[in-house]
Amino acid sequence: MSEIAVVAISVAKPGYEEQLREALEGIVGPTRNEQGALQYDLHRDVQEPRRFVFVERWESQEALAAHAKSAHIEAYGKAVADWVEHAEIRVVSKIA
Repeated sequence: MSEIAVVAISVAKPGYEEQLREALEGIVGPTRNEQGALQYDLHRDVQEPRRFVFVERWESQEALAAHAKSAHIEAYGKAVADWVEHAEIRVVSKIA
């Protein structure tokens, strides 16, 4: 079992910043309670306040895959589809 790190970025469409922030905050608790979730922290870009960034750590690729298919993430995706200008998920590996 190998730990997985993820950086997930969501950029709100102009005028939807607060709606997206509230939706993102709403998935933090349920996600932190998921099996295999080691870290799930939401940040807001200081220079670009429409940009939200999750820093995540998961016990395994399987835990990350289960998260992506969870009911609250699927519901979130449907709810915010019209509010998000850009979304990006990067799986990264620690090198130092």
